[in-house]
Amino acid sequence: MLTEIGHIPAAAPANSVPGPPQGQWMYEDYAALPDDGNRYEVLDGVLYMAPSPDRWHQEASGAIFYHLYVAVHLAGLGKVYSAPFDVMLGSKNTFQPDILVVLNEHLDRVTKDGVVGAPDLVVEIASPSTARIDLSEKLNAYASAGVPEYWVVNPGSHTVEVFVLRQSIYNSLGIYYGPAVLPSRVVSNLGVRVEQLFPYT
Repeated sequence: MLTEIGHIPAAAPANSVPGPPQGQWMYEDYAALPDDGNRYEVLDGVLYMAPSPDRWHQEASGAIFYHLYVAVHLAGLGKVYSAPFDVMLGSKNTFQPDILVVLNEHLDRVTKDGVVGAPDLVVEIASPSTARIDLSEKLNAYASAGVPEYWVVNPGSHTVEVFVLRQSIYNSLGIYYGPAVLPSRVVSNLGVRVEQLFPYT
């Protein structure tokens, strides 16, 4: 049922994980974490454990990746990656966005371990429990790092909010739903309707 969509546990500080004090986590500490099956991120030096994605998150992620892969990778414009894939935005900010795009002119930022610096487009699939971080702390971190475009996807309401960077500040182009075509500035040839990103009822 639609009312069940997006209700997953909130991302929370991973206070029980051995390591430096919260607020002092660096990429080197993060990279040294054992592979315990959990998904971690570092935000302003605080280690967070991300919730496991639910069914609707996974289905939306797959649809978004498919459409971006066709518009970017198959068109020869760049690369598309999905989580888990590290984005290192500084010594105290390491994220694993749900989906990201790096255009050809910035492929030198892609290493075997992830992306060092700003991708051209970042997509976060939010839920009621993760929206605060996605629309505040992460939004500010992506803006400060110079990510040109940021989407916040809400599987519960079948909407996508598109943010574009202007003078180091994100401006929302609006919240799009249904037959509306996403107005991407980074992937101008995308031409996808929002309803195509939510292949479930």
